[in-house]
Amino acid sequence: MSLYKPYGGEEGGHEDETLNEWIAHHLQDTDVWLGAHLPQFDPVTIFGISFDFSITSHILMLWIASLILITMFWVAFRKPTLVPRGLAGVLETLVLYIRDEMAVPNMGKALGTRLTPFLATLFFFILTLNLMGLIPLFTTATGNIAVTAGLAIITFVITQIEAIRSNGVKGYLAHFAPSGVPPLLYVIIVPIEILGLFTKPFALAMRLFANMIAGHTIIYALLGLIIVLGTLAVAPVSILFALIINFLELFVAFLQAYIFTMLSALFIGMGAAHDH
Repeated sequence: MSLYKPYGGEEGGHEDETLNEWIAHHLQDTDVWLGAHLPQFDPVTIFGISFDFSITSHILMLWIASLILITMFWVAFRKPTLVPRGLAGVLETLVLYIRDEMAVPNMGKALGTRLTPFLATLFFFILTLNLMGLIPLFTTATGNIAVTAGLAIITFVITQIEAIRSNGVKGYLAHFAPSGVPPLLYVIIVPIEILGLFTKPFALAMRLFANMIAGHTIIYALLGLIIVLGTLAVAPVSILFALIINFLELFVAFLQAYIFTMLSALFIGMGAAHDH
């Protein structure tokens, strides 16, 4: 039986929705139950560009994640102790790991120590968003390319700032035209170097987005098979495999937060280490 078989019912008004349309419907930012009840505003046009300031479910997830992190760190460290215990001990261990295993090895002691707060914020924020996506009725904000692109752009901006601070404007620009290269090759090298600036944040954004949305797509597809095949006989198998993927998603949530943070540290360190 085709996976494109129309199914559904009168509930929700999706009588002719196919499985692929149902999956896409549930992965969209504004069409899930939460997004449908949030404030919507008319787009605002500025200099010919239309901006939509409506509150979507993913924006709400960003706010909730921020509130969770602020509250969690405030509760953990509101009464500093010589030897942190409990939640404070766990958070301090993770921050020290980020500093000693990600920041310092990739950026050097001075720059790594200075940017540890940024990398730690990046790690905890992405991890919180990833884990929230596993909670029923919540959505995965990191499954939105706009969110992951925003995070990648922040890393990109910091990379350029630190590259200029470390090498100066002249040294930064010299990276695009390496010395000792025949002038005729600059026509090829300069565009490649400029393109290379943007491939790194693009890879960051796409890697996180693709990995987070893939697991949820598989879960929806497995559960949708019950309706597509029109029998409860496949329900135990579909639900079992959906649970397995869900537990795998728990591992992926930590892994992708780690990878994004590690690559951010690596890219910043590479930009700051240019020597011309």
